[in-house]
Amino acid sequence: MAKQRGFLKVEGKIDDISFFKRKDEYLLRQKGGVSKHRIMTDPKFKRTRENGVEFGMVASAGKLLRDSCGVLINKAKEGTMNIRLMQTMTGIKALDVNSVRGQRQVYHGLNTVAGKELLKGFEFNGQVSLPQALMAPYALTKASGKIVITDLIPAEQVVAPPHATHVSFRAAFLNLNFHTGERAITYSPVVNLALSAAIGNVTLTPTGVPAGTGTVLYLLLMEFYQEMNGIQYALSNGQFNALTVIDVA
Repeated sequence: MAKQRGFLKVEGKIDDISFFKRKDEYLLRQKGGVSKHRIMTDPKFKRTRENGVEFGMVASAGKLLRDSCGVLINKAKEGTMNIRLMQTMTGIKALDVNSVRGQRQVYHGLNTVAGKELLKGFEFNGQVSLPQALMAPYALTKASGKIVITDLIPAEQVVAPPHATHVSFRAAFLNLNFHTGERAITYSPVVNLALSAAIGNVTLTPTGVPAGTGTVLYLLLMEFYQEMNGIQYALSNGQFNALTVIDVA
């Protein structure tokens, strides 16, 4: 990096040379790096091109999942969600043994047991996991998407944030085709309980079986509220809520 000398100091760009100020010095540098044309044509950058294609496909798969269950994600997410989802989708893509390098697909990876296991248990809110928030077993009926939490004692088995007075549960049943982009989702009614409630069962039954021939995901949302003057208010933009992919089929 070169320095400008003389009484006339310049900032800006002339051709491929940039003039700029850093602290008390005026500097200049020439545009560097590899041109896009070379990356796209030079055989030496074949691996770079392959990685770029697969990165784009992984990003599209993550966006498709986020868009498909955005109603729930908006209630339970934080700043690392996109990065963590990209990492998960990248791992699933790597399980595609049918495609050549540069064309590996998430949907092929999800056709494997290992691929489904990578997505199972994904937490959309990286700060709160379902096992941390819910200290009670639950049962899933895959044919209907129904989730039942048996003999739940909210005051003892729900780890609630300060000032929370109520917790709600909601299930989602998602059929998502990562190849075609087709998607369908159904939701259960919300079950809302006071954290002081007595022992009871929570039954979450989606309104129907979503159509499609893609990957089936089962999701469970826990959402916290504070009641004031008979009205329940959501806590802190959902930062304490948990949303989890509890199973993948």
